[in-house]
Amino acid sequence: MSARHRLIVGLDVPTVQEAERVVSTLGDSISFYKIGYQLAFAGGLEFARDLAREGKQVFLDMKLLDIDNTVASAVENIARMGMTMLTLHAYPKAMAAAVKAAEGSGLCLLGVTVLTSMDEQDLTDAGYEYDPHTLVLKRAEQARIAGMGGIVCSAEEASAVRGIVGPKLAIVTPGIRPAGADKGDQKRVMTPSDAIAAGSSHLVVARPIVKAEDPKAAALAILAEMDEAMAKQA
Repeated sequence: MSARHRLIVGLDVPTVQEAERVVSTLGDSISFYKIGYQLAFAGGLEFARDLAREGKQVFLDMKLLDIDNTVASAVENIARMGMTMLTLHAYPKAMAAAVKAAEGSGLCLLGVTVLTSMDEQDLTDAGYEYDPHTLVLKRAEQARIAGMGGIVCSAEEASAVRGIVGPKLAIVTPGIRPAGADKGDQKRVMTPSDAIAAGSSHLVVARPIVKAEDPKAAALAILAEMDEAMAKQA
């Protein structure tokens, strides 16, 4: 895959109108977009369908977790929307139900391991007995066993995760920040080139692009950095 198909721009904006402006500004330079809670609950689900109809790839970041039947029903409907990727929390029962529901659809299911905004103290406060790295690897193994299409993790864990899930599964890494960029509320971040070198297959970048003074220039700079990193791997 080219960098253009591996960079996912997060449309973390409050309205569909603003998302439309971002997509229009970026033009053909970007082919893959992420839609999460903020935009989804402001008309973003219909906008996601529109993007798919226009030939864009769409990563629907819903982080599903519910009883098996509810997860399965949601996955079936999302597959019909023409989405490319969908996230759910990497709990074994939920993943098994989702994989069965997505069979034959082409929808890539991603298990969310540990949010990149969480560190060891956050996990302790939430009642987990594992540190972030250990929990990520445990959930990566469970995702592989369940038959998921890939996982979401910090780029800091990408190399270790790649050793667990093998070469074919997608490793999607948020928390990507170009050198010198503000980390915001992210705690486990990495530059685009380092993330590619670590084994990430797809990079999710939102604020460094959508909030940039020149979003297209910011996107092209990240694509160029990714291309250079990918060339070193060839």
